[in-house]
Amino acid sequence: MAVKSSKWEVKKTTAKATTARLLFLSVSSGQVFSVNPDGSDLKVIVSEGRRLPDGIVVDVAAGHLYWTNMGNPIANDGSIERSNLDGSNVTHIVRPGGTFTPKQLQLDKKNGKLYWCDREGMRVMRANLDGSKIETLVDTSEGDARPGGDLKKWCVGIALDVERGKVYWTQKGADKAGQGRIFRANLEIPEGQTPANRQDIEVLYNTLPEPIDLDLDLGNRIMYWTDRGDPPRGNTVNRAPMDPAQGNGKKGPQIVFNHLMEGIGIALDLKGGRMFLTDLGGSVYSANLDGSNKKTLLMAEGNLTGITYAEIPAAQ
Repeated sequence: MAVKSSKWEVKKTTAKATTARLLFLSVSSGQVFSVNPDGSDLKVIVSEGRRLPDGIVVDVAAGHLYWTNMGNPIANDGSIERSNLDGSNVTHIVRPGGTFTPKQLQLDKKNGKLYWCDREGMRVMRANLDGSKIETLVDTSEGDARPGGDLKKWCVGIALDVERGKVYWTQKGADKAGQGRIFRANLEIPEGQTPANRQDIEVLYNTLPEPIDLDLDLGNRIMYWTDRGDPPRGNTVNRAPMDPAQGNGKKGPQIVFNHLMEGIGIALDLKGGRMFLTDLGGSVYSANLDGSNKKTLLMAEGNLTGITYAEIPAAQ
């Protein structure tokens, strides 16, 4: 049963009480923030020093946060860090250079894996939770040796459907070009194929402005994503079926939130029927999944990137 107060949203169970929190990143200050879902009790839990952080996930059971650091986009020095839930004990699990420009990050707790998109590296990647066994699952470079030379090949947002064995990702395309696409493939590379020539990749949506981060409502088979392209279709949150219909009955994306200032992060609270968003303009927003009940929770907090929602152990 949820008990609300002006400060906390606390959920009591037979095991232990939890509190709902948003964790988000500032690419400008290099900080990790924690805040209540109503925008109160803002805290910096990891201070300056992160190198352009972008994607964040929480492993509540293990008591860990993970986030990506883009680093210098031309220097091949991207990394992934981990800390305790309170921001202590920060450590690299993927050292600088283990990935080029890591963006959105997702957790596969069942199989003990982290998945992320590598923008200038033009690939979809994964590793064990301790950073070992780094793998490239999709190579979009088409043999292009220039890191990030073609924006159509940039992989940005990522989401997982572990039970069905699928990974979804965005490729944003050039600015104002309408080249954005959303793809799907199996979590495992088909036998006899490689990250560069695998034949199981599907294009689900194309001619999008600039799709960025992804999240999935698996129960209703709906995907949500931010788009930082130009209005009216860009600077929005969109949703669409995970399994697009074919032919004349095909249903395209629906805009459910607009007027973002370079939209980046998105996190769904499916039990609460709501979404949380960040933008490079420095704001954190909430809304119902259909886009109603829009609220601005925070403003002028720097250039914000990834966000995640988690129910973590309550302070005793």
